[in-house]
Amino acid sequence: MAFKTEYEFELPRGFEDSSGNIHKKGVMRLATAADEILPMRDQRVQANPQYHIVILLSRVITRLGDLPMIDAKVIENLFILDLEFLKDFYNRINEGENPEWPARCPKCEHEFMAPFPFGFKRED
Repeated sequence: MAFKTEYEFELPRGFEDSSGNIHKKGVMRLATAADEILPMRDQRVQANPQYHIVILLSRVITRLGDLPMIDAKVIENLFILDLEFLKDFYNRINEGENPEWPARCPKCEHEFMAPFPFGFKRED
């Protein structure tokens, strides 16, 4: 059983492209260490650390409507409400408030995803 690495979302307002089309539905993947670290080398981030989120989101959003590519210009042109939504969404999927772990019922062998509590202490 593979764990989930991509999550669908829908923007509250949506990105308006140059033709006037609104793109609301998208997919964000889980971030890697490189996604967090590599933007720090970007001159725009070095000049303005708040730009980090723009580069980061352009790396982890894999689809937004029918757009052929998600780059920093797309993220820069999002409405603030949508940017805040994506920042919150990124944190929720990557910080794993409710992580799950593959499990199997010892009686019936049914496989399912069970919540994995952090701080769990196994007692032997």
